[in-house]
Amino acid sequence: MKILLVGAGGREHALAWKIRQSPLCTQLICAPGNAGICELADCVNIEADDIDALVDFALNEGVNFVVIGPEVPLDLGLVDRLQAQGIAAFGPSELAAQLESSKAFTKDFCARHDIPTARYDIFTRLDDAINYLSEMRPPYVLKADGLAAGKGVVITTDKDAAIAELRDFFGGKFGEASKIVVIEEFLRGPEISFFALSDGKTVLPLIEAQDHKRAYDGDKGPNTGGMGAYSPVPGFGPDERQRVIDEILIPTVAGMRAENMPFKGVLFAGLMMTEDGPKLIEYNVRFGDPECQVLMRRLKS
Repeated sequence: MKILLVGAGGREHALAWKIRQSPLCTQLICAPGNAGICELADCVNIEADDIDALVDFALNEGVNFVVIGPEVPLDLGLVDRLQAQGIAAFGPSELAAQLESSKAFTKDFCARHDIPTARYDIFTRLDDAINYLSEMRPPYVLKADGLAAGKGVVITTDKDAAIAELRDFFGGKFGEASKIVVIEEFLRGPEISFFALSDGKTVLPLIEAQDHKRAYDGDKGPNTGGMGAYSPVPGFGPDERQRVIDEILIPTVAGMRAENMPFKGVLFAGLMMTEDGPKLIEYNVRFGDPECQVLMRRLKS
């Protein structure tokens, strides 16, 4: 089987390392790849967001299966385009990818399907968002609606700083991604990343990991896409795992199917393990980076 892996990060390096172990893989190609991946695969100079070029390459080279690492090509509909050409792809459709590409969509989806999450509201106007802050207790949690490379969440205890961030968001800090802003309550507890696979009907749980989001030592500095990760996570046992599956993952897959957006691929739940149980912070629709690097090391099959 000729496999095309899309992406250029540490996550894709880990996926390439694992894919190469499969007896089904006769050739592995990566677009665009990196120096480490080039030791495992044939790298081609096509960027992960160049959807037309990726589809043309897969067709011309007789690719049998495409594994998509990052979120942007999923949001741009790469899976839909490949499947329309009869090429199998691992990942959700553009519609299902809204679970990551729109935080507002996900919060409303959780409300419709009784999935536990933080209290929230959604804003398209700066004045309304500033007024809502007066109803909230600090810390304030501000989220850009769209994709922002893991940097679209701001947590601050200072109201003036929160207002300044809102001005930046609505002023185009992340372009169209921050034209809609979600403000939600601050949840307390350890944060867990939990991963599962789905075929649109069933949930196949994988394992948990924990990453370090803040840029500096001592959990300080701005949020990043992840500075490091480890797995397993101390204190996350069978009971906690089952609650995540029953209360969050299964209702999500069932809800997406009921809304005619069946979810296929990796479901990555960012969770806060509160005193009241697990609550969803956000969904990602692909493996995390750096979490994928520790998951692939633990995966035995």
